[in-house]
Amino acid sequence: MTELEYLERAENARGKLYRAALLTLGSESAAVDAVDEAVYKGYLGYRRLRESRYLETWLVRILVNVCRDELRRRKRELAVETLPETAEEEFDALPLKEAIRRLSPSLRDVIILRYFTGLTLEETAAALDLPRGTVSTRQRKALALLKLDLTADEEGAL
Repeated sequence: MTELEYLERAENARGKLYRAALLTLGSESAAVDAVDEAVYKGYLGYRRLRESRYLETWLVRILVNVCRDELRRRKRELAVETLPETAEEEFDALPLKEAIRRLSPSLRDVIILRYFTGLTLEETAAALDLPRGTVSTRQRKALALLKLDLTADEEGAL
């Protein structure tokens, strides 16, 4: 794969990568930064990719790792900082986005990759370096938890 081919294909994948990063990180600026970092890291190592047809899946895997690193960094910062008592709650958050954020990272990654970036079960398994069966099980569990969470939110609003 040539440098130009990598850059074109990475640019075509940016939309999918951005959607995944936005849902994972919850911030537009953090999502843009994560996508940029993933594409840059991919650029540094694209020559080592054995099969160029797996470029998009490989970039998704890099993005997942970048997002996990960012979430770990935030957790460390949050542990050090104290939040002000008058912190306002964000009222524009959609219930689904909030429910997805409440999932464990392993379940959240599967849902985001499957339903918001459009990866197949096999592509999701490859991106997360997991067996297909594990991804399928996590998908079922996450969907069940989301259903319970959203149903509880709905009943609480009544």
